[in-house]
Amino acid sequence: MSVLLSILAVGIALYLILYYNVIRGSRCTSSVTLKGKTAIVTGSNTGIGKATALDLAKRGARVILACRSKQKAEAAVYDIRRESGSNEVVFMHLDLGSLKSVRSFAETFLKTELRLDLLINNAGMLGPGYTEDGFGMVFGVNHLGHFLLTCLLLDRLKECGPSRVVNVSALLHRLGSVDFGLLGTHKDLVSGQSTWHNFRAYCHSKLCNVLFTRELANRLEGTSVTTYSLHPGVIHTEFGRNLKLWQRLFLEPISKLFFMDVERGAQTTLHCALQEGIEPLSGRYFSSCALQEVGAKGRDDALARKLWEVNRVGDDRLAQWTIGQW
Repeated sequence: MSVLLSILAVGIALYLILYYNVIRGSRCTSSVTLKGKTAIVTGSNTGIGKATALDLAKRGARVILACRSKQKAEAAVYDIRRESGSNEVVFMHLDLGSLKSVRSFAETFLKTELRLDLLINNAGMLGPGYTEDGFGMVFGVNHLGHFLLTCLLLDRLKECGPSRVVNVSALLHRLGSVDFGLLGTHKDLVSGQSTWHNFRAYCHSKLCNVLFTRELANRLEGTSVTTYSLHPGVIHTEFGRNLKLWQRLFLEPISKLFFMDVERGAQTTLHCALQEGIEPLSGRYFSSCALQEVGAKGRDDALARKLWEVNRVGDDRLAQWTIGQW
């Protein structure tokens, strides 16, 4: 019995060390207020997106919850208004799995909103399927939809500068790659829909987020718009809702013990959106509210430029997804 108690005590001690030094993460220390500013947060009806939107609302920003589910988003609007005391929180429909929906959102936003100071591309998913336009769902939602959204809103961001674009990536970008041959033949960065393919697609999409941020910063040099990518930490959210039941049951107890809560998980996003003085670091990658180095592929300017051009123009086979103007 004493041996078992000793093992238990050591296990608890190790867990506490891990929690306070790794799992808990760092906090955004910015005291910036956002009265008169407008922010868009994609995927903000739940998880770290909702926590991010709540913090921005508490700081006085007008916050647009850009979400696919009207029911969930309206419930989130109610919660955020109640907790923040702000009525400047509204829902606008956005389905990142539909380029038509992305265009419609941008058109509506530009007609109805005078400002855009923060664009936080937070939404993400892991799971099988294809978008309305025939792209792999993970690639389409995590990267391509956000690419188009950002391009369509850049002029408004420039008009309201200084402004920022924040792209939520992940540490798993280090395992990612970009196969332009597969993208041309499959409209995806993987060749199948198995659990392994879905995981690989996620890693690839997170690398695309990093590369997009890098190239966007290069193209925005000399303007008043800056951009950052980040790893939010390993978060206990509804992120894996598209996984199979057995996969969710396996991950649930692990995530509750070892993953951050959503409020902690939003801190690096908030740091990139709010911290003063990081403008010279546009295009860079953050984790735990600090500058971090990305993987080697994430530093490849030629790869970032090619990804941008493929996204923007496509080829004859993919002419229907020409989505950029510059």
